Amino acid sequence: MREEILELLEEKKYPQIAALVKDINPADAAALLEDLPEQSMPILFRLLPKELAADAFAYMDGDAQEILVRGFSDKELDEVMGEMFLDDTVDLIEEMPANVVKRILRHVDEDTRKMINQVLNYPKDSAGSIMTMEYVDLKRSMTVEQAFDHIRSTGVDSETVYTCYVTDSRRKLEGIVTVRELLLAPKTELLRNIMETNVKFVSTHTDQEEAARLLSKYDFLALPVVDAEERLVGIVTVDDAMDVIQEEATEDMERMAAIAPSDKPYMKVSIFENWKKRAPWLLFLMISATFTGSIITHFETALAANLVLSSFIPMLMSTGGNTGSQASTTIIRSLSLGEIRYRDIPRVLLKESSTAVLCGATLAVANFAKLMLLDHVGIPVALVVCLTIMAVAVVANMLGSLLPMLAKRIGLDPTVMASPLISTILDAVSLIIFFNIAVAVLGI
Repeated sequence: MREEILELLEEKKYPQIAALVKDINPADAAALLEDLPEQSMPILFRLLPKELAADAFAYMDGDAQEILVRGFSDKELDEVMGEMFLDDTVDLIEEMPANVVKRILRHVDEDTRKMINQVLNYPKDSAGSIMTMEYVDLKRSMTVEQAFDHIRSTGVDSETVYTCYVTDSRRKLEGIVTVRELLLAPKTELLRNIMETNVKFVSTHTDQEEAARLLSKYDFLALPVVDAEERLVGIVTVDDAMDVIQEEATEDMERMAAIAPSDKPYMKVSIFENWKKRAPWLLFLMISATFTGSIITHFETALAANLVLSSFIPMLMSTGGNTGSQASTTIIRSLSLGEIRYRDIPRVLLKESSTAVLCGATLAVANFAKLMLLDHVGIPVALVVCLTIMAVAVVANMLGSLLPMLAKRIGLDPTVMASPLISTILDAVSLIIFFNIAVAVLGI
């Protein structure tokens, strides 16, 4: 469609373009707009139906939104801001430079401006920072018919109408009721008789990842957010939760690869920014790896006495790193999903050590056969290598599972204890184990 749109724009066949895009999905419209040259983007945006244009605007990234905002007339900006939900407006403001933010705030009403400021005051990455204050609230004394009348009158400005929240005169959350339950109940039935009172909710300061996890766990479309006095102040919707999960997963993947997290798409990150994100960790890991060389130097006499030992160093270091990475990745995932807690450390260590013994034994037996049949080394050397594999497997599994849990306990992100750092630590540990076993068994 992009090429067809560009061709029609060049020929200035605007009615044909309008007919072509009038039924397009908002997310697809946003992708199409972002894919157009900068000078063509505002033209196509103005050809979209007003409601579709506003919805598509909310899906666009910050750079594309800024281009459009700078080119909007005051009337166009009024129309777009009037159609956007509060959480999308907050996201927009957080992305824009100060001069653009001032212009945006001039085109929202006083009540909306107050709500925007309230959301912006919540801690970053909290449930309050991603919630919307546009929801349907009902009273327990309402009948089903009255509830529907209220939904019709206020639902147009709400992000979701499927789940409604029952509050008292002080906005304290008392229960929830879904449109399905309302449709199936008699018109004269009171909400107090059909509402669900065992309500799951989060506070404004709950971590956004925890809010997203609850939405996933209970299959909710929205999750209520309350203040310290349990007064309903907003809701987190499933689309916001999906964004959070994607952001958190991306952040964890970058940390696990020893890269400083970034909130920009790959193609938007400059070479200099890539350097800043990667170089410090690479420098730290390089310096950490010098300990490996120091260990080898310390045991150079033992190596000189039996040079064949040096040929097994890469394999043993690799085994330790791989084993530890497997354990740390498994534990980090379980921690992020809330499957294990700090109190589970004894059970985790028992499970991982048992697994390590089985894995280590398997590797040791396979290695012993290779050493005797293919490498033709003596039994004492083969014994040193196999005992080292067993010991390294156990220690690597223990460290790989323990370090992420300890990191989380002291308030660090467990992903910092992922593959590169674990591998660097275990390289040194593997060498220490190897040389000490060699000295003990071979007497060198």
